[in-house]
Amino acid sequence: MFKKETYIQRREALKKVVGSGLLLFLGNDEASCNYEDNTYPFRQDSTFLYFFGLPYAGLTAVIDIDESKEIIFGDELTMDAIVWMGTQPTLHEKSEAAGITNVQPSGQVATYLKSALEKGQTIHYLPGYRAEHKIKLWSLLGIEPGAEKPSVAFIRGVVNLRNYKTDEEIAEIEKACNVTADMHLRAMRMVRPGIRECEVAAAIQEVAASHNYGLSFPIIATVNGQTLHNHDHGNMVKSGDLFLVDAGAETEMGYAGDFSSTVPADKKYTTRQREVYEIQVAGHEAAVAALRPGIRFEEVYDLSAATIVDGLKNIGLMKGDAVEAVQAGAHALFFPHGLGHMMGLDVHDMENLGEVYVGYNEKPKSKQFGRKSLRLARELEAGFVLTIEPGIYFIPELIDRWKSEKMFEEFINYDKVVTYKDFGGIRNEEDYLITPDGSKLLGKKIDRSVAAVEALREG
Repeated sequence: MFKKETYIQRREALKKVVGSGLLLFLGNDEASCNYEDNTYPFRQDSTFLYFFGLPYAGLTAVIDIDESKEIIFGDELTMDAIVWMGTQPTLHEKSEAAGITNVQPSGQVATYLKSALEKGQTIHYLPGYRAEHKIKLWSLLGIEPGAEKPSVAFIRGVVNLRNYKTDEEIAEIEKACNVTADMHLRAMRMVRPGIRECEVAAAIQEVAASHNYGLSFPIIATVNGQTLHNHDHGNMVKSGDLFLVDAGAETEMGYAGDFSSTVPADKKYTTRQREVYEIQVAGHEAAVAALRPGIRFEEVYDLSAATIVDGLKNIGLMKGDAVEAVQAGAHALFFPHGLGHMMGLDVHDMENLGEVYVGYNEKPKSKQFGRKSLRLARELEAGFVLTIEPGIYFIPELIDRWKSEKMFEEFINYDKVVTYKDFGGIRNEEDYLITPDGSKLLGKKIDRSVAAVEALREG
């Protein structure tokens, strides 16, 4: 945890923004895997962590703005729990570390909320992303699942605090990014023909675990890089393959790192692999060079995509004006996702609160294929932490569909594109802090140039 003053200041800022009513924070519970006592690894709700810092299951918190009260609801460990889990500080002691002295049994939550409703108080709550949240809202407030109406004022208040990372948060994210870099370097060095994807994934996780860190999301380690979120690790790596890794570490405090890397299975890229790889790197570097306060991230996306289109034109896969191709959406055959996303306590920071609030400042999202997957489009500001991850993919089914429908024939050379259907995909990713005068890379720098990657592969 940070010092308790951090959490006190965050709660005070939130109260000023929301202004009145009662703020209900639903912490996460243990989730059983295949029987009750065999649980998935516990992860506390990120907003709960941000304002209270307590990474323990079974907690609910209330900030009663009208009554000037801050309460943690939860239960002390029973003797049976201590036998299995060991000695721990009391819940009162844990809560005091967050600056909370009012601790009540979990059974009192319903009573407190009922009293608030009887007094005519507004009860603010956030969108639920677990079934347990919906059940709790039903039990505590009588809101049937599917009928929830999360508080927009509460969402805005949280987003407008969490979007701006403080120095202590940046230091924590930097720790995650440094370990994330080591995870990728381990993978980049060990990939070779004859190794299984699962061996690479295991080594990546070992690096994180050696720091007592978790994973910020399930590891992607695959020869099928054209599948954007491929979590299967069952393939054998063959000569001629490209190997894509997307993985990140999560610190003990819950802050995330998120990098991607793509290397050849062999010691060197083939000519065709190198050509496409260098186009992806150029798109990446164009985006990084544009990062600064005041620029809309959608503009950075357009610049990166146009750079990729120009590169694909040079090798005969696309044609026509690059800017026009991007505006029409032709680039999305090769680049069907966004350029990056906010990052912090969540690897996709606050995605449960809604991209329209976090990444769009409540402006409407595009419905265009590819562009609609842009998680961040708003004007950048100092203190934002985000990823940069353009990609180039050859998805056989998508190529066949677009070719059969004669999509964007004025921009796409399908006769040549179809010869790349066995290529796979390429993505490289880094994490950046927006500074007052530009941007700063977070974590160790991994040189993504062909020469540097091949030198690493030779080592």
